[in-house]
Amino acid sequence: MFDGVAKRYDLTNTVLSAGLDASWRRATREALGARPGQTVLDVAAGTAVSTVELAAGGVTAIACDFSQGMLGAGASRTVPKIAGDAMALPLADESVDGVVISFGLRNVADPDAALREFRRVTRPGGTLVICEFSSPTWTPFRTLYTEYLMKALPRIARAVSSNPDAYVYLAESIRAWPDQPALAARVQQAGWGEVAWQNLTGGIVALHRARKA
Repeated sequence: MFDGVAKRYDLTNTVLSAGLDASWRRATREALGARPGQTVLDVAAGTAVSTVELAAGGVTAIACDFSQGMLGAGASRTVPKIAGDAMALPLADESVDGVVISFGLRNVADPDAALREFRRVTRPGGTLVICEFSSPTWTPFRTLYTEYLMKALPRIARAVSSNPDAYVYLAESIRAWPDQPALAARVQQAGWGEVAWQNLTGGIVALHRARKA
């Protein structure tokens, strides 16, 4: 499915988010707080546009994605890229200083296994940041947002995406995803500490941050 949307993936994301995707990437980088010389892994990196953001300021950021079509679509972005499964990362234990996954944890067959795997490859004291669609905190806005997901989003995707059917899945997966407290609990159950979250755009997106002891 992701191979099928790769060609126009970045354009579609920008249109569907009304241009907010760039600000979400910046907020994710700031939440990670990586320092020059550190190495971070960007899981479900897609075309590596998020990896380029993470690499600002002398950080080594590695793009990892299950879809080789997505990685290929980002071939012009000069960051290291590896094809890999979030549930079985091709990295050694405690080999990176941080892990980021943006809008990808919903798409993993076993998110809890992936959270444990992220912890395995992270050094003690390292950071995990999850940027993911979530639940708007104001009820009227949440209702309006749900209407957008189920009605407007598929119509917009038909106009701009190379695989519109994938965006029907997108809307359904967002509705089924745990809210902020529920996801925080799952992160903690996977062995991460200091779990907290920050809402972006009224809770349409949430940044969950955690640390490995």
